[in-house]
Amino acid sequence: MYQKYHTEALIVGSREMGESDRVYALFTKDFGLVRARASSVRSESSLMRYALQNYSRANVSLVKGKHGWRAAGASAIMNASGSPQNIKVFARIAELTTRLVHGEEKNEYLFETLANAHEALTKGAHASATAVEVVCVARVLYALGYISPEALESTLFTHTAYGIEHLSEVEAKRDQILSSINKAIAETHL
Repeated sequence: MYQKYHTEALIVGSREMGESDRVYALFTKDFGLVRARASSVRSESSLMRYALQNYSRANVSLVKGKHGWRAAGASAIMNASGSPQNIKVFARIAELTTRLVHGEEKNEYLFETLANAHEALTKGAHASATAVEVVCVARVLYALGYISPEALESTLFTHTAYGIEHLSEVEAKRDQILSSINKAIAETHL
């Protein structure tokens, strides 16, 4: 008998498999980046179909089997809504995260960074989605060990919030942060 795990996840990508299945890239709170197969999720009668939309947030039930993870259930927390521009910003962040994260490893700071950025971008409370993107990418790179907080002399890495008062620091150090981001991404060779 397999154990069923329940966790919160961000759907950071997916691809079709077979006639009605789909493999999802899920960044989970408890397991890190997981690729899970959902059977018959593309059929019209699937209940998980609407909860597992790309760039949305959901509570998922996962089962670890002989051939990897399987999605056994899902309920939506927050769909990818808001302006198309903001969804594209989160899609770029999600793509970078899936390129940089290899294997399953719990990383609460990275999950909170992505979840708070997702919330800020889908609610559209910020006038500057690019500031949220710059901060989120810097925090992703910091969480994975590519940027040190001393390099930027910044308090951006002590929390995962995206409030206006937190983003004001980005405008003052924008060139320095972008330079550190570009250097870190170039050094990954990905």
